[in-house]
Amino acid sequence: MSKWASAAAMAVMLAATPVWAQATKTTATVKTVQAPGEDRYVGYYYPKPTSTETYTSQMQTIDGVGRAERIQFVTVVSQGTLQSNYRVPYAVFAKGEKGDHLIIVGLQSGELNTIYRIRALLANMTTMSRGSPFFQEHTVAEDATFFDLLKLLGFHDVTVTDGEKITHQVMIK
Repeated sequence: MSKWASAAAMAVMLAATPVWAQATKTTATVKTVQAPGEDRYVGYYYPKPTSTETYTSQMQTIDGVGRAERIQFVTVVSQGTLQSNYRVPYAVFAKGEKGDHLIIVGLQSGELNTIYRIRALLANMTTMSRGSPFFQEHTVAEDATFFDLLKLLGFHDVTVTDGEKITHQVMIK
């Protein structure tokens, strides 16, 4: 794993306990027909977005960052949340052919059920990011946000949902 992906992922790991996954065997075949311009993850990973916004970053994506680096970043973040001492109320993963869609799904009812809680989670991720050497090396840490970190890594959007009714999507330009 590359040093910078590891450092960047460490920046956003939040203290959390392991999420104990239940081992169940399920088989499902899902075929969906997607209309042009439609979000193919709606109805599978999250409900249709209830709110959207666009964040225009002053950062430039780091040259050479591709799908593999974004997947590494998300893998390290996910491992950190699974191995921490506190329960994390959400799962983080990347989707898309280029791994450039970050998705955060609440794992427990009531945890991310308002836009304010979603924004608080994203603000917390900014706070965690600012402390990392990677973030400090590539940004003016006190001015940059978690969205800027995502821009550096080449993510196009982040979608946060309670996994039930609320979905907030931020397009990163």
